[in-house]
Amino acid sequence: MRGVLGWLSRLAWVVSGGVIALALTACSSGPEKPKPAQLAPVAGLMGTTVAWSSQVGASHAMLAPLAVAGRVFAAGSAGTVVALDALTGKDIWRLNLAQSIAAGVGSDGELAAVITQGNDLVAIHDGKEIWRVRLPARSFTAPLVAGKRVFVLTADRTVRAFDGQTGARLWVQSRPAEPLVLSQSGALLAVGDSLVAGLAGRLAGLNPLNGAIRWDIPVATSRGTNEVERLVDVVGPVSRVGNSVCARAYSAAVTCVDAGRGTVSWARPAQGTTGLHGDDRLVFGTESDGRVLAWQRTSGERGWEVERLKYRGLTAPLAVGRVVAVGDSLGLVHLLSREDGSEMTRMTADGSAILAAPVLAGDALVVQTRNGGVFAWRPQ
Repeated sequence: MRGVLGWLSRLAWVVSGGVIALALTACSSGPEKPKPAQLAPVAGLMGTTVAWSSQVGASHAMLAPLAVAGRVFAAGSAGTVVALDALTGKDIWRLNLAQSIAAGVGSDGELAAVITQGNDLVAIHDGKEIWRVRLPARSFTAPLVAGKRVFVLTADRTVRAFDGQTGARLWVQSRPAEPLVLSQSGALLAVGDSLVAGLAGRLAGLNPLNGAIRWDIPVATSRGTNEVERLVDVVGPVSRVGNSVCARAYSAAVTCVDAGRGTVSWARPAQGTTGLHGDDRLVFGTESDGRVLAWQRTSGERGWEVERLKYRGLTAPLAVGRVVAVGDSLGLVHLLSREDGSEMTRMTADGSAILAAPVLAGDALVVQTRNGGVFAWRPQ
């Protein structure tokens, strides 16, 4: 964190449920930020075409698109929630909650869930709200809908489970709350018959039926002399292949664990602030300065590194087929070779920043922009 704090000079604090959420932003009176790297002419080694586009309204980084069961779910910050046909981009349903949305969408393909700025967990089926529950703390992570349940990770380091049909609370699992947490998406996913959650700088495997902790292992260790410097948090998305789960602790480390045995496979220092993706051979991530890195999944050894996208405000990556896709704050999507990081091609959407990692919907690559555009490309 010290390197980050060296150039960050303004702290925005939001008090919620006894927890303070910390957003780190640069101040215009501080040192001038490095300029984004200039790009060479596009390589054009891979052809793509825009398959479809849609609009959900202005968005933020906690509103990442989700592709599941032939649908793409997306939400805009003003309250629009949509389910789109992944093949055509046409609305399957569209609902306006008329409330600002803080995190979402989570879905199993049928039931969808979002969390409002007012801390309401809202469940939606076939475009209709079926229940809502008031949460006691804010959440910055999309709900997980699985096994006819809705799981929520809140900023007070608590995981809550609700019945998917009624909204009845099933169980709660808490850790001692940290004084500070990041206002950024965390880790919440299903791995086999376990629910895996990022709690501070740790990954925990929970029994989804009752919330009992099966294992709990560190991703990074808290260090520093004050609360800000000791802040450590797992950020999403994470990379999962079988029982191998690789996660990033904000500006501290990348760690792979065996979720079946609850053991650490390897850990490497890393300075990124966004999540990871990968395949059975490599794990990919973007560092805070715009370098794109690949690590060997089994050993953690460095695979490759590219620097030509430095300071372009990169999203977490998506590994798909022979490419790695990453969006940037200038509105471009870069397709890199999975083998060595060389450029394959790049695309542009509506010119506004791409804030969350791309997702794969069938054979289409989907991104959502700050202006609320949802765009899908297919290879030619």
